[in-house]
Amino acid sequence: MEQRVTVLSLVLLVLLLVAAGFANETQQAAARAEGKKVVCYVGTWAVYRPGNGRFDIEHIDSFLCTHLMYGFFGINEDATVRVIDPYLDLEENWGRGHIKRFVGLKNVSPTLKTLAAIGGWNEGSRKFSLMAANAELRKRFIYDCVAFCQRHGFDGIDLDWEYPAQRDGNAAVDKDNHALLVEEMRLAFDQYGLLLTAAVASVEFSAGVSYDIPRIAKSFHFLNVMVYDMHGAWDSYCGINAPLYQGLADTTTTQRQLNVNSSIQYWLSQGAPAEKLVLGIPLYGRSFTLANAANSQIGAATVGAGTAGPYTREPGVMGYNEFCEKLQTESWDLRWSEEQQAPYAVRNNQWLGYDDLRTVQLKIKYLQDLGLGGAMVWSLETDDFRGLCGGGKYPLMHEIRSLLNGGTPSPTTQPPSPAPTKTSTSNPGGGNPGTTLPPSNDSPCSGGQVGFVPNPNHCNRYYMCLTEDTYFEFTCPAGTLFDPNLNVCNWADQVKCSNE
Repeated sequence: MEQRVTVLSLVLLVLLLVAAGFANETQQAAARAEGKKVVCYVGTWAVYRPGNGRFDIEHIDSFLCTHLMYGFFGINEDATVRVIDPYLDLEENWGRGHIKRFVGLKNVSPTLKTLAAIGGWNEGSRKFSLMAANAELRKRFIYDCVAFCQRHGFDGIDLDWEYPAQRDGNAAVDKDNHALLVEEMRLAFDQYGLLLTAAVASVEFSAGVSYDIPRIAKSFHFLNVMVYDMHGAWDSYCGINAPLYQGLADTTTTQRQLNVNSSIQYWLSQGAPAEKLVLGIPLYGRSFTLANAANSQIGAATVGAGTAGPYTREPGVMGYNEFCEKLQTESWDLRWSEEQQAPYAVRNNQWLGYDDLRTVQLKIKYLQDLGLGGAMVWSLETDDFRGLCGGGKYPLMHEIRSLLNGGTPSPTTQPPSPAPTKTSTSNPGGGNPGTTLPPSNDSPCSGGQVGFVPNPNHCNRYYMCLTEDTYFEFTCPAGTLFDPNLNVCNWADQVKCSNE
């Protein structure tokens, strides 16, 4: 009897330990998710798209986002806020009343914040530059923004000046004037309880020209980093829209900046607090027409943009919804770049670099490991919002929201990698993920480890564990070693290494 009691006690102890471990993991996941933002931009002009691409306010699932950005409003010559499409935005003269319906989504989801995005690519830089250079015009713009929010019920302004000191701006003074503008905006906005955010350029060669990062990081509540449009029809070669890491074809200093990791590391190195950086994830891809269909590797020569999609109708752009519908009737060669941790697809002379469920998972894991403030998407209307591709409505958005709330990744099927173009399977000193994996019976992720794991034999290498059997090996750039305390490649003299 005494032995049976002892065994029963051991069983109960094990069950309690397992339960405690599960509860601890759940608490840790909840702690990681607490305060994470899901920022969703809406291109309101998508209501004019044909067929299943037509996207109206009622298509928005307000529970998928913490912040909704209404894109876009402009700026007038006199520094007041400009309504670009009065028929669409307003109710006057039998207008569609998009603003009122958009802001009204807060009645369904009371914790939702709605912001008016002012600017965007088409608005350019000139009028922002002139306004920011003049104290009276800055004041007029700031208080017209306040009045605009109060009139329409917005919770704040998303400043999308694209970009200070570029695109007809004033290269000599815009950087300082932009910082002064946002400092003055924040002082005024705090008096009225309004949010001040921005969509910002990501890569060093652009962000370094436009922003005084330490100053503006203090003024904005958070910064939506546009880590996409790394490659497009403006290039003479094909490249992935938003790769997580640099690739073998990235041989120049500029090319090595064109990825998520390099961009985020730059912003962090310039003093931006991790919790204020919101990682942009594109719900669309960039397409190309190959110069030679027989040469379709990353970096292959192109002759221009890819064929326009049926909804976005813009050469060189393919919404996720457009592509997933194409896959139901067209045969595409789906491929995976180990180095850049991203998919691409080829069909005849058409080439597409895009984001899918797997890249969403990798990017959410990346931002969580760095302690970033959350995820941002451009834009809701190019997810499969109607659920026509078999994964339910908003498959990418549901994955983002679920993972940021501590959920587990959905099952995915990784497309095959293309045949390697080089014999080497590692890249010492290159800073790229390697393709060499340890033997399957010697997993570095054994024991259920998830996340970054140091290579026990080489201090300049590490693994990213997704599951016990799914992982990738990385090599740090020359002169750096993997720092297990920070989970990043750090300068060698900052890392204690006993293996090399």
